[in-house]
This record gives sequence, C-alpha cells and structure tokens, in this order.
Amino acid sequence: MSDQQYTGPGPGIDQRQTTGAGATGGEAGPAHDASGKELARYENPGILPHVYRRSDIDPKAAKRREREVATLFGLSTLGTLLFIVGYFAVKLEDVPAEDLLDRVGLSTRLLGVGLGIALFMIGAGAIHWAKTLMPDDEVVNERKPMRSSEEDRTEAVAALKEGAGGAGLGRRKLIRNSLLGALAPLGLLAIIPLRDLGPLPGSVRTRTAWGPGKRLVTDPVGEPILAAEIPIGGVIHVLPEGIEETEHVLEEKAKATAIVMRLEPDELKEDPDRADWSYNGIVAYSKVCTHVGCPVGLYEQQTHHLLCPCHQSTFDVTEHCKVIFGPAGRPLPQLPLDVDDEGYLVSRDDFQEPVGPSYWERGER
Repeated sequence: MSDQQYTGPGPGIDQRQTTGAGATGGEAGPAHDASGKELARYENPGILPHVYRRSDIDPKAAKRREREVATLFGLSTLGTLLFIVGYFAVKLEDVPAEDLLDRVGLSTRLLGVGLGIALFMIGAGAIHWAKTLMPDDEVVNERKPMRSSEEDRTEAVAALKEGAGGAGLGRRKLIRNSLLGALAPLGLLAIIPLRDLGPLPGSVRTRTAWGPGKRLVTDPVGEPILAAEIPIGGVIHVLPEGIEETEHVLEEKAKATAIVMRLEPDELKEDPDRADWSYNGIVAYSKVCTHVGCPVGLYEQQTHHLLCPCHQSTFDVTEHCKVIFGPAGRPLPQLPLDVDDEGYLVSRDDFQEPVGPSYWERGER
C-alpha cells in the first residue's frame, strides 16, 4: 500500500509515521501530527455518570435493605447463642473413655460453627449495609500537604460527622439496635473461662501411672511379662498393669507407654547410680520422644539404637538412651526395673524425670 492510497487517521497527521510495519518493513510507531508532536493514543473518558442504586431512589427498597442487614445481625446473635449453649451443654467430664473422642468432636463442631456464624454474619451485615445504604457519592480529593490548615482540619471533622450521619445510625434504629444486639452477646465470649485451659497442671506432667511393684504388661493385650522369656534382642511395648482402671485412661496411657529391650548385660554402659535399674540386660525407657512427643518405636538390634520416625531423633540404648542424632534435647527417661516373686517384670518406681517434650517450667520433681 502506498502513502497516497492510505486513508490514515485523519487530516494533519504525518501518515508515513502511522503506516506501521506493513508499509515500511519496520516496527509500528506512535502517531504524530504534521509538526512532529506525538499524539495521545487514548482519549481521557473522564468520570462516568454516577449510577444511583435502587435503595438511593426508592424508600421501599431502602427499607428492604435495612431489614436484610438486621436479619444478618440477628443470625450473628443466634451463632453466639449456639456457641454458648454448645460450650456449657456438651460436658467433657465424667465421660467414658470410648466416648470421649466423639464428645470432644461434637463440642468442637458446635463451638466452631457457632463462632463462625457469629463472626461471618456480622461481617456480611456490615458489608451489605455499606454497599446498599451508606452514601455512594464519588468524590475527588486533591492531594495536599501532610499538615493541613486549621480550616481544612475543621472541614475534615465536619465531613466525618457528616459521614457518621450518612451511616444512618440515628435514623435507622432497627439496624443500630440489631447490631448492638449482635455485638453485646459476642462480647461474652471474652469473659467465659475457656475450659481447654483447665486448672494448673501441678504434678500431672511429672507423674505417670508407674509406681513401686507395678507389673509390666504387653500393649495392647495386657499380659504380664516373665523376665526369663524375653530373648536377647527382644522388644516389647508395655504399660503398667491396672492402667485401664485409672480415671483418665487415654491421658495415662499416653504418658506411661514404654518400650522394653533385652541386651547382653556386658553391652550396657550403666552409670553407677543406675546399675540396679536394669535386670539381667533388660531395660525399659519411655516411648514418648523428648523432642515433640512422637512414639519412639523403631529399634535397631545390631546398633542398639532407638529411632523416632517423626524427626529422626536417635537414642543409644546402651548408654541410657542418650541422644546421638536429631533435634531431641535430652535422653529418654528410664524406668527402673525389678522382678517379683513369680519372676514377672515390675517397676521399682515411676520415671525419675518428666516424660515427653521438655518445657521450660518443669523444674524439679
């Protein structure tokens, strides 16, 4: 196409600058007028005409939107009440162990659904209020110095007051009252004592179900263990006899679970003050990792290492389960062992230090 055949964008424009790659073989460039001045690619459309909402021009529509906002705030109040009822109605005390997890699940669902509804409906109501009833005017605000003049500051305060008046709290009493009705009971959640925190733990974390003369029984069968029947290299997961009769069975099992291993007696490098904690090469240690509480149940017979599968903390059974690898901060607590008159393994005492992860306030026993 020649320059004479190209109609171009209009008179006064250098058409050779706008023919693009198809005419000159080069890249397309911006349009210029006859004097060489670059023309704007797009026109400024300006501010589009303001479109009023139905609630801005129809009082009946505004009233409907007001009722909708109030309904959302009312649903928030129901959610708060559901939280409170679920908190007090679902008891976690004096529940059989086999039903405890189901009861905890029900409590958690009621609390979560109630609090979720309460917060969501307040947010949804506030958004619906702002989008349908609050002023929708478009305002252009020129940028000014950070420190405004006193006159401007006075005008700003007046504008804020005008905005507050535009929200309609004074005129729309139904919205105001329903919002207060939603926020007031929600504040009760801050003063309700949270059951999960419970009382101070006292010695709960430092004592387990083990004690003097407690027989070791297999987990989960519950059979007592004859010391003479444990082979070299044998591994048994154990619990204290009678643990099923404790008040909080699951909690006690979690703390008292232990692992028993038998080595050649000369393979044990025992401290003099713990020489009587083993029996004929049989040792027992807590199965709860001292890192974050995972079960330490992987035993390597050749190296006599116990491995935690969660974060690979490794403990040397021959040296009182000291940490030889991984993030655990201290050895596994050892359970002192003995045998009774019938030859069954029993504990001499409880663990001599708290089981499980370390915590800064555990102090002395």
